[in-house]
Amino acid sequence: MRPPTARAPAAAPRGCTNLKLRQLGRRVARLYDEEQRALGLRGTQYSLLSWVVKAGPMTQSALAAALSLDPSTLTRNLQPLVAAGWVSIEPGDDARCHHVSATEAGRALREAAQRGWKRSQSALNQRLGDERIWQLHALLDECMALLDQSTADSGEEANLESHSS
Repeated sequence: MRPPTARAPAAAPRGCTNLKLRQLGRRVARLYDEEQRALGLRGTQYSLLSWVVKAGPMTQSALAAALSLDPSTLTRNLQPLVAAGWVSIEPGDDARCHHVSATEAGRALREAAQRGWKRSQSALNQRLGDERIWQLHALLDECMALLDQSTADSGEEANLESHSS
């Protein structure tokens, strides 16, 4: 699978890739957030709730690894979901281990929110076109794999891919 090419580069890339990715991410997030707002969720909260519902009860450290998040970031992101009663965190076998699971209310909310997620996904596909979305996914997957490989090559732990649907 070869990456999409918009045009042949005449010179080295210019501009900040991080900035461009953040700008794109904010635009895409706005689209998803609009659908989730009526349910009291942000798109990022939907993604996290969706993972917890689909994965079933799991340790907080396993969830952090699956989402490629720092454990403290995961804890911070779980707090609003726990406060709303959509997710519960229970002690595990020892003081360092906690199990995360969705509550009944969380599972019901995820089901309702998934309809909004599908509308957002469809709107994004329509705006960008199916071919461009396919190319974007392929390029993102390839880039993540290359970055994970370079992380693994340097002796650090590689990140796992996350899915929000």
